[in-house]
Amino acid sequence: MEKNENNHKLRVCVATCNRADYSKLAPIMFGIKAEPQFFELDVVVLGSHLIDDYGNTYRMIEQDDFDIHTRLHTIVRGEDEAAMVESVGLALVKLPDVLNRLKPDIMIVHGDRFDALALATSAALMNIRILHIEGGEVSGTIDDSIRHAITKLAHYHVCCTRSAEQHLIAMCEDHDRILLAGCPSYDKLLSAKNKDYMSVIRMWLGEDVKTRDYIVALQHPVTTDIKHSIKMFELTLDALISFNKRTLVLFPNVDAGSKEMVRVMRKKGIEHHPNFRAVKHVPFDQFIQLVAHAGCMIGNSSCGVREVGAFGTPVINLGTRQTGRETGENVLHVRDADTQDKILHALQLQFGKQYPCSKIYGDGNAVPRILKFLKSIDLKEPLQKKFCFPPVKDNISQDIDHILETQSALAVDLGGTNLRVAIVSMKGEIVKKYTQLNPKTYEDRLELILKMCVEAASEAVNVNCRILGVGIGGGIVHQHELIHGSSFCAAELGHIVVSLDGPECLCGSQGCIEAYASGIALQREAKKLHDEDLLLVEGMSMKKEEVVSAAHLIQAAKLGNAKADSILRTAGMALGLGVVNILHTMNPSLVILSGVLASHYVNTVKDVINRQALSSVKTVDVVVSNLADPALLGAASLVLDYTTRRIY
Repeated sequence: MEKNENNHKLRVCVATCNRADYSKLAPIMFGIKAEPQFFELDVVVLGSHLIDDYGNTYRMIEQDDFDIHTRLHTIVRGEDEAAMVESVGLALVKLPDVLNRLKPDIMIVHGDRFDALALATSAALMNIRILHIEGGEVSGTIDDSIRHAITKLAHYHVCCTRSAEQHLIAMCEDHDRILLAGCPSYDKLLSAKNKDYMSVIRMWLGEDVKTRDYIVALQHPVTTDIKHSIKMFELTLDALISFNKRTLVLFPNVDAGSKEMVRVMRKKGIEHHPNFRAVKHVPFDQFIQLVAHAGCMIGNSSCGVREVGAFGTPVINLGTRQTGRETGENVLHVRDADTQDKILHALQLQFGKQYPCSKIYGDGNAVPRILKFLKSIDLKEPLQKKFCFPPVKDNISQDIDHILETQSALAVDLGGTNLRVAIVSMKGEIVKKYTQLNPKTYEDRLELILKMCVEAASEAVNVNCRILGVGIGGGIVHQHELIHGSSFCAAELGHIVVSLDGPECLCGSQGCIEAYASGIALQREAKKLHDEDLLLVEGMSMKKEEVVSAAHLIQAAKLGNAKADSILRTAGMALGLGVVNILHTMNPSLVILSGVLASHYVNTVKDVINRQALSSVKTVDVVVSNLADPALLGAASLVLDYTTRRIY
């Protein structure tokens, strides 16, 4: 994108809904705040940030010294599917007034939560540009659908991995509006591991806990299969109790099913168990230290498969909530479990290990890239986003452009020397013609024909011609219909054999008409004469680098070269014998010879017919076509006649 040349600062609204998205948005917010000469920052807080049961996490935003412009209470309690829908609706009711007051140039939205969908919907309908963080990723549950829906509403995209970038492109998003930056949270966590972590561990897990000797558990409901996810959570707690290690358990998020999960925790006495510490929220800075030095993390949080890999901490990912996400080798998946045994076995395998650190999701430099990307946004560009759809077949409808188009055909002439393709109009006019030397092999010929046809069809659009079909010269037409033959190879007239011991043909046989009378055959004979210094006669000259052709043979014959004249007469006789065979087979009323050699062959062909043909056909008229390109016009006429024919 072009650099933003606007004089005013870019007004950026960052809306955060929960503790998880704030961990990704906070580094960007700090970056924006640090450059007041370029940006104005407005912070909107909504969702579970403002609920006591989920830790009143808006306080950490205040502790980070951000001014909260607006607090919106948008969560409808109930923690079921209906409550999620009602929460989206409540947010949609409240957001327009806020956005009308703020009038941001761009809104930054993160992730795949239902709150974020409400934010993106409101901004899109109010013509506010949207920058979506972490689009293009794949995971389980309804989050996938919400994430991709936000992608479709967003104008700009910041993704974390190369795969996510490719997914966005595959979703028809404009590549120029996609930034592969990495995850913003990595900017903080990659520099945080070596800070004073023991005080953090002791504060949350007790004085007697050592590094690599405790577990962090964070599990959320799966909204598309709540019953199963609650059962999975119950089995997880049973396995953790049996494993008998100090464990920090964080309360689940506000999704449908979370209330039932909390009931399971209380039913099993987790909040009062000596090995467990159950908390609603841990500040992100401290949470980083806890997972970085844990013996294992278990659950289905995206943090487990994303951020924790940066420390090489073992992770046990439970269920389907993160299915499809890219992970490092530190992650062990337990897709399903009927008893605690499978989870307990996974704990035994993973606990206390140390894996190589993974940087799949970032290198610690995401925020500078994002700020540069924001500065490049040109507010003068049209707001309406464009999708980069793959090419599809156009829908031809009846409109004035269609009516004014010239109905045309593509005609193909497979000559012995040249391949020719032409756009031919309904009036028989050749609009444009393409000529190429005929390749030697069948495969190369076919490839060249297709290439020439594609080129001609593309040009037809520029000259306002509508191609009705493709016609190929060299065929037999009987009662206005082209004769195909059983294998669609009828009318190989050039390969009628007129001599059993004649010259070798390009088809591999001997004595074909083409071996005598085609341009290539005459060129071959001319070259033989030239090599023997028998071609040039008085009145002829050739440049040293000039290629010998059939035209030189014809010129020599006209100037009295007896050998050249003999070659042309032999070629004409071969053509004449071929015509006699056609007369005896098809009994046409007229024979028309066309092409540059026709005038040289016509008298010889008449002589052969008179001597060799049956009396019933020898009276046929033989004429020379005065059309410039009769083969092309004949092929085109078949298409134009057939496609415009009216049958009543």
